[in-house]
Amino acid sequence: MAAGATGLAVLASPAQATTPDKESTPAQASNPVQASKPDQASNPAQASKPDRAPKTDTIDERALTTTLTGPELKKIRDKQSRPAWKIALKFALKKQGIPYLWGGTGNGGYDCSGLMLRAYQKAGIQLPRVTTDQYAAFDKKVSWNNLKPGDLAFFSNLGHVGMISRPGYMVHAPRTGDVIKEEKLSSWRRSAFVGAVRPDRKGVRQWAERQKEPAPPMPVASVL
Repeated sequence: MAAGATGLAVLASPAQATTPDKESTPAQASNPVQASKPDQASNPAQASKPDRAPKTDTIDERALTTTLTGPELKKIRDKQSRPAWKIALKFALKKQGIPYLWGGTGNGGYDCSGLMLRAYQKAGIQLPRVTTDQYAAFDKKVSWNNLKPGDLAFFSNLGHVGMISRPGYMVHAPRTGDVIKEEKLSSWRRSAFVGAVRPDRKGVRQWAERQKEPAPPMPVASVL
C-alpha cells in the first residue's frame, strides 16, 4: 500500500497538475502584442504601395528628354533648316585633295559625276549616276549669268560637271592624275559651257518616274 500511496501522490502532485501545456500557455495565447500584430500582407502601408517602374526605364526616359531638349535637338533642327545645296557644297569642298578616280564614288577617289552624286546624297537628294542623266533629271535649266552656289554646271557636250562654289568658281574632280579642287571659271570653261541645273527633290523624283514609263513602240516598216 505504501507503494500505491506513493504512486498516487505522484499523480496528484500540485506542481505537475497545475502546469499548463505549452499550447495553452496564457502568455502565448492571450498575448495582446502578438495577437494584434498584423500580417505583412495586410499591412496598409505595403498593400497600397504602388509598384515601382524599373530603374532602367527611368534612366532611359531622362536620357531621351535631355537629348530632345539639348544641343543635339538644336543640331538636328539646324541641319533640317539648312538648304540642300549648302550641305552638298560643304561636302564637296571637304573632299579637296582627294584624287580623281574614273568611276569613283568614294573616299578612295571620285570622278566628276561621282562627286556630285555623293555631295547631294549627303543632303538627302539622290541624283542619277552619270553626267547626261544628272543634266536630264531637271527640266529647268540655269544660264551662265544666273549661276548660284550649289548649281551643277555641265561642260564639253555633257562630258564634265562641277558644282558652283561661289561667283566665278566651281569645285570639281577635273581629270585622271589630278585632285578635287576649287577652280576659277575661265574663258575656256565659258566656251565649253552647255548648261546648268539647280538640284531639288521634286525634279529628281519626276525624272525617276519618267524612266519607269515604257518606251513608245517603234514603227515597223511593211513591204507592200
